[in-house]
Amino acid sequence: MPGSALRLLSGAGAVLIWRRSHIDRFGVAPDGRLFRNQAGNYVDPSAYGTTWARARKYVLTRMELSSGLAKRPYDLRHAGISFWLYSGVGPAECARRAGQSIEVLFRHYAKFLDGVRDHADRLIEQAMEEWDRVNQGDPPAG
Repeated sequence: MPGSALRLLSGAGAVLIWRRSHIDRFGVAPDGRLFRNQAGNYVDPSAYGTTWARARKYVLTRMELSSGLAKRPYDLRHAGISFWLYSGVGPAECARRAGQSIEVLFRHYAKFLDGVRDHADRLIEQAMEEWDRVNQGDPPAG
């Protein structure tokens, strides 16, 4: 069995609904794998690229195809982690969900994390203003 690591799946509501629908329709392998080939075995890594290329041609416009959008399945992982970070999910939680160390997350997403600094500064400023308002005897906002 390639890779013996057990990875617990988590996700937002829409992802969980999709996952449940997929499991209801296709089931899981005896060892719990979500995806397998028609014979129930591991999907050969070379099959991913072929299937991915076909899927891209089916769902993307010519302009999107020529742009290289989602050229590799891994691009979706990168986009997903970036989206989590942009959404305000903490780096430690993003690293946990991605199955990597926080050091790896910072190494690969440092530029992106710099980009959310302004948003973090605004959140801190808002919290400090609320703290001052409450300490002055005003009711909490909201």
